[in-house]
Amino acid sequence: MNTILFMITTSLILSILLTSLNLWLALTSPDSEKLSPYECGFDPLGSARLPFSIRFFLVAILFLLFDLEIALLLPLPWATQLQSPPSTLTWTYMIILLLTLGLIYEWTQGGLEWAE
Repeated sequence: MNTILFMITTSLILSILLTSLNLWLALTSPDSEKLSPYECGFDPLGSARLPFSIRFFLVAILFLLFDLEIALLLPLPWATQLQSPPSTLTWTYMIILLLTLGLIYEWTQGGLEWAE
């Protein structure tokens, strides 16, 4: 119990110390050079506040979805060593089928077409 209390106290003190140090050392009056947008060393060609196309967000969501699929399927080799491997494989096939049907739906609706 003392070890957990020591770890919590140390973490809390370190967090407060680092946050206070950051606030104390931070530059509070940034100049115009720091406030200007940076585009790979070139002067910006347009406004930095233009809205993004919804396609960027769609691609990001699809990437996260399939990245999550990989994270769910990574422990599968160890899961087949459980008491009922057919049940595990059935759930795995259902996840893959659901995601494949979602991908086919996105494809047929034109959600993956970048240019119209």
